[in-house]
Formats: sequence, C-alpha cells, structure tokens
Amino acid sequence: MTNSHISRRTLLGATAALGAVGLPALAQTKTVLRISTPAVPDDWHAKMWTVFKDALEKSAPGEFDVQINLNASLFKQGTEPAAMARGNLELSSISAFDIAKLVPEFSIFTAGYIVRDPEQQQKIFNGPIGAELFKTVSEKMDVTPLATVYLGTRQVNLREAKAVKTPADLKGVKLRMPGSKEWLFLGNALGATATPLAFGEVYLGLKTGTIDGQDNPLPSVRAAKFYEVTKQIVLTSHLVDGIFIAISNKSFNALTAAQKQKVTAAAQAAAAYNNENRLKEEAQLVEFFKKEGLQVSTPDVDAFRKSVQATYQSSEYAKVWPKGLLERINATR
Repeated sequence: MTNSHISRRTLLGATAALGAVGLPALAQTKTVLRISTPAVPDDWHAKMWTVFKDALEKSAPGEFDVQINLNASLFKQGTEPAAMARGNLELSSISAFDIAKLVPEFSIFTAGYIVRDPEQQQKIFNGPIGAELFKTVSEKMDVTPLATVYLGTRQVNLREAKAVKTPADLKGVKLRMPGSKEWLFLGNALGATATPLAFGEVYLGLKTGTIDGQDNPLPSVRAAKFYEVTKQIVLTSHLVDGIFIAISNKSFNALTAAQKQKVTAAAQAAAAYNNENRLKEEAQLVEFFKKEGLQVSTPDVDAFRKSVQATYQSSEYAKVWPKGLLERINATR
C-alpha cells in the first residue's frame, strides 16, 4: 500500500469522524420550546398546540424542537407564569386571573360584561388596548403574550324554567359559582345569590335542589351533563372568557427577529384554530340543548350589562382599573 493510499484513507476517516460529530452538533442547534398546559387532549385549547407545532415546522423547518405537555403533566395549573418568569418553561397559556395577580389593571377582564363577544375580544387584544397592556405584562411578569385564545362565553343554566329578562329576575336564585371572592362577586352582581360549590358537586347540587343554577360555557354544560338536571339556559353571555398564549421573555429574547415573527405567527394560527372550532361548537350546542328539552332564552343583555358594570364601578375592584379604560373597551367595535 502506498503512502498516498494511507493518507487518502486517513483523510476519509477523519472526514467521516467529523461528520459523525457534526450530526449531533447540528441537532443540538434546535431551539427547544416546551409547552405546559392543563388542557385535556380532546379540548380545542389542547389541540391548538399541535397547530402551533406544525405551523412552526412549516415556517422554520428544523429550527425548533416543540414539546407539548398536556394534563398539567409538566407544571401544575397556575404555576406556569412563575416557571416562565424564572426561565424554567418556554410556553404556556395563561388566564386573565393569572395576569391580574401581578398586573392589577388586567383584573378588568375578570369582571362581568366587559367584553361583549368573541369578535370584540379579538379587536380589544389585537388593537392598541392589547398592545399597551401586553407591554405592561411583559415588563411586570417577564412573559410576552403572543395571541388571545377564546375560551367560551359563560351562560346561566337553571334547574327550573323562569322568565329572566333583567338582573332583578334572578333575585333569590342560588347560583353556583367557583369559590373565589371574584367569582362570588360576579354571581351577586348578576342579581342572584352566589353560592360557592366545587365543580364536582354541581350535578348533584342541581339534582337535589341545593342550588338553583350554575354558570359555565355551553361546551362545559354538555360535557358535565348538567342538561340532565336543568330545564333552562339563559343566554346572559356575562363573561367572554379568554386565555393568552405566552412565551418566557428569556426564551423570546434569545430568538432572532425572524424567529420571533415565526413563533408569533404560529401562536396566532393556533389561537385562530381554537377560536373557530370553539365558536362552531357553541353555535351547534343551542340546538342540542333544545333537542334535550331545555328552554333556551335570551334576556335583555343591555340591562344586565349596565347593571353589572355599575356594580363593578362602585366596588373595590374598579379602583385599580386605569382611568378611561372601561370606556375605551366599550367603544371598541
């Protein structure tokens, strides 16, 4: 064997070895994006994360390793904002209640009849109001909201059918609400007697008459089979609920400008998928409940809105709302 053969083989071997080292090195350049959500697999706001992952793979092939963790398997519900602020988690969806703990002015979105409908919700958060508030969220919480996800519109569901036009018609109705003071305040503001009860006890409470009604978005009413033990749904639309796809500032700031744009676009595609499917489901459910024998009625929503907003404005809650913000929200069309 000649020297030239040896040197060529050595060179080829060295090149192959470099290639072997190079492959994992290339794989390691992928940016890991871990997602933690309490959502269960069948929910639209669990499925939307697959849309996020697919959109990012399409716009930035091979640049990201998106890892989706459902059922609160990575972080417990409510602990995600702190984990993102510390840089221990990249992405999650956070609620207005989560944000309001650190950004008190955001508590306006936990109040009744602030957001009129899902369309207005998107206009508020995709416009100047959203831009200002999200900037404050980024500064105070070390997370950047990327998109607004429609979670559902809460309606009143009654054990016995009743003519309900204004809040006065709910007087004396024991309306189950989640146990926190904010939720109980909302139940009382609707004109009812807010009654705290764990979600798991609501079905039996309605069946036995411990409570006269409950409030939830329509998909939850079907999922929990509350239609079996109630006779009416009143479309009060008192809370248009939302969550926000958010990314840790530490993770977001480490991205290039192009990557930031792609991650934001993927989050917005995910939110749009959720919003479209959830609205479609809610629209179909009115017919479903009617077929199940429930009376579905629409009250004087303007009368409810005026009364509930006035109750909030004269409360402690409104003291932290920036001056003029409620008027700006009401004027958003």
